[in-house]
Amino acid sequence: MTDLQRFSFNQITAKHATLRECAEACVRHGVRWIAPWRDRVQEAGLSESARMLRDCGLRVSSLCRGGFFPAATQAERQARIDDNLRAIDEAAALGTDCLVLVCGPAPDRDLDAARSMVADGVAALLDHARARRVRLGIEPLHPMFAADRSVIVTLAQALDLAQRFDTELAGIVVDVFHVWWDPQLYAGIQQASGRIVGLHVSDWASPLPGILAGRSMLGDGVIELRRIRSAVDDSGYRGPVEVEIMNESLWSSPIDSILDQSVKRFLAWV
Repeated sequence: MTDLQRFSFNQITAKHATLRECAEACVRHGVRWIAPWRDRVQEAGLSESARMLRDCGLRVSSLCRGGFFPAATQAERQARIDDNLRAIDEAAALGTDCLVLVCGPAPDRDLDAARSMVADGVAALLDHARARRVRLGIEPLHPMFAADRSVIVTLAQALDLAQRFDTELAGIVVDVFHVWWDPQLYAGIQQASGRIVGLHVSDWASPLPGILAGRSMLGDGVIELRRIRSAVDDSGYRGPVEVEIMNESLWSSPIDSILDQSVKRFLAWV
């Protein structure tokens, strides 16, 4: 990209920084968007977080995360739905219209049942999402996360789920780390026109430095970042693009170094 108009800093990229530290660093580096995580918002307090971000002149691209719907008992499933309802309220209070959903793993070996629980969980949020004007962004994860993070592991699965619900309430989040390998990726992005509510960028270095914290800085891996971003643009999405990098080495760097690298690589590779 030629400028930072759409650059959003996903807070997990500086995991050890507070929300205030991230927000103030964004201001110093000319970044206009931020994507906070719920634990950091709760740490600072919801009202204080919303006020702080407004005072910094930052817009919130999304809130991460809701989801994790499947559970062994009905009581547990209801507790998770209740937590997602709170997450919708938090997103609205922060001024974002997108709550990212990481859908959750199966509590046992029954993947089909778990996917049904995910669909039921999303359905249970719709009325509240409509009232709060928040869109649910279903994010498919790479298949290696199926055991402990999400039973929704392809773009096609996520789109099929989203299309069961009204367009203004449910969409998909395209995270390049999770979908770059898919031979149906570009056809799927085209089919998702009007449903894409977020784009997350990082890179996949080889060999992968890890699983949970295995993402690399933009340009250090094999992902065709600009091609994917262009395809998402062609589908009609013109919203913020979140730099979301989970990497132990990066996390150990000072916040200004993280922002400086992220901005330069974003302009060069995305």
